[in-house]
Amino acid sequence: MIRVAIVDDHPALREGTAALLGQEPDLEVVGLAGTLDEARMLLAVEPPPDVLVVDIRLGGERGLDLLVGRESGQRTRTAIVVWTAFDVPQYAAFAFRSGAAGFVTKTAPTAELVEAIRHAAAGGLHFTTRPDLASRPLSDREREVLQHLVAGRSNDEIGAAMGIITRTVEAHLTRLYERYDIRSRTELAARAASEGWLDVPPSVG
Repeated sequence: MIRVAIVDDHPALREGTAALLGQEPDLEVVGLAGTLDEARMLLAVEPPPDVLVVDIRLGGERGLDLLVGRESGQRTRTAIVVWTAFDVPQYAAFAFRSGAAGFVTKTAPTAELVEAIRHAAAGGLHFTTRPDLASRPLSDREREVLQHLVAGRSNDEIGAAMGIITRTVEAHLTRLYERYDIRSRTELAARAASEGWLDVPPSVG
């Protein structure tokens, strides 16, 4: 039997998914969690789950934080499958680089999640979203600029808040425009917000 735990902040969704997974002859759901602390408690039990299915967003928390500190290819006692409503290559890239065994969108059939769990338990990988490995992760400075930009601040205000000159702010923005083929600060802010770029932890390898 493959021992599975589900981490999602929506009770009906995690309980419904647990019921579906429990119908599989080789899967046993051994725990449910809605927060990072509850997830870490599941990982601390003996024996821990074979596979942890975790959502990217847990209320105001980031499920991806459970991957921080893992190295790609590192064998751990519990494999992690990221399960998300956000079909974003940057999320998939972070998951891959951080040692996740799978990445499945919530719009995929349940059979896809089951397959990912089985692959993960066997030491394999299963990604329904192709990781954007060509895209360089945001630097700490770029993240800070984006945070201010999404908050609606001008270049002058961003520079004042960060203690840098406006020209340096403009240089950071120009590099981001070129990297993501974006033409304006408005478009950059909209994409960063809608695609959850700032949800990806800063310690991407």
